[in-house]
Amino acid sequence: MFNRKSSYALNKKDANAIVYIDANGNIIRLTHEDFASEEEFQKWKSWSDKNYHTEDNRDVAEGKHNTPIDDLSEAALAIPAIDVVMERRHEKAERRRQASAMVSQIRDKLTETQFRRLWMYFVDGMTIDEIGEIEGVSHQNISKSIGSAMKKIKKIFP
Repeated sequence: MFNRKSSYALNKKDANAIVYIDANGNIIRLTHEDFASEEEFQKWKSWSDKNYHTEDNRDVAEGKHNTPIDDLSEAALAIPAIDVVMERRHEKAERRRQASAMVSQIRDKLTETQFRRLWMYFVDGMTIDEIGEIEGVSHQNISKSIGSAMKKIKKIFP
């Protein structure tokens, strides 16, 4: 949201002065009379406009990447107990172990070609045509190979 009382907004709104807010929160206006010449005033006015604009852009970008803590739910701020964290880690490790065992069983029942094509299709997300192009084989051959592999897998895991 644009802050109409920021140094950037005050300075931009007043074309006849360089406006800034001092350390005590007072608004200070430097006008043409505070400079030796009109050229010097214009030089510093131009510089202040650019500088404030750069700072404002930086503040906006920073604001877009930060979330106020008040906007977060209690659940988002909650830290799970160590036993919950350890249980989740254990469950994840167990799922990985089971998946690894299943992949080993599948690999043992398939030819190297079937396993490779199945992997490219399901894990790498490639199409049958892409696999065929890589291996220099027709669409039909890849499709039959994957279909045959799936039949073998269904026998292992009914």
